[in-house]
Amino acid sequence: MSGFIENILTGVPVWVVYLAVFALPFLEASVFLGFVIPGETALVIGGVFANQGRASLPLVILFAIVGAITGDAVGYLVGRRFGPALQRSRLGQIVGDERWLVTEEFLRRRGGPAVFLGRFTALLRALVPSAAGMAHLPYRTFALWNALGGIFWATTFVVAGYLAGASYKKVEGYLGRGALVLTAVIVLGLVAVHVLRKRRASATGASTH
Repeated sequence: MSGFIENILTGVPVWVVYLAVFALPFLEASVFLGFVIPGETALVIGGVFANQGRASLPLVILFAIVGAITGDAVGYLVGRRFGPALQRSRLGQIVGDERWLVTEEFLRRRGGPAVFLGRFTALLRALVPSAAGMAHLPYRTFALWNALGGIFWATTFVVAGYLAGASYKKVEGYLGRGALVLTAVIVLGLVAVHVLRKRRASATGASTH
């Protein structure tokens, strides 16, 4: 997939680079593109373009941040407005009822920090904003943690690409493996929260009889 995006970006006008580093993060959560194409790939390559003097580093970072924050905001609004219908859709069924339930439970219990942590894995980055809307996480709380996560995430990957230069594929690989580890930790945490809640509910039900 990174080769596909690289072929698109190589040799194109600089405005296309800016568009790509905005559009891919924007579309990850707003239309769930993150299930297919991880936005950080475009950010790393955008940083490489800046390293080569073919794009402005501050502008690449700015477009990446704006795309990340606004895309997740749209995802939140979609979840808030169309939550049940979204879960019943084909995409929602692919995600699975259990994942939706666990994610919503995690958001209810942990609130804003879940939005920040979800930013760093492609799967959760696509899912958490809509789940936050469905869980009715207050928008002010969501907006704060979404902004913090978007700024940190976008800046990290663009600067990583800039510092890597021609060696960006190595950096992307290292960051990708780190994201996989973080995904595993977060998913295990979500499952643990769900299991503990079920046990507490069972114990409460048993004590009432």
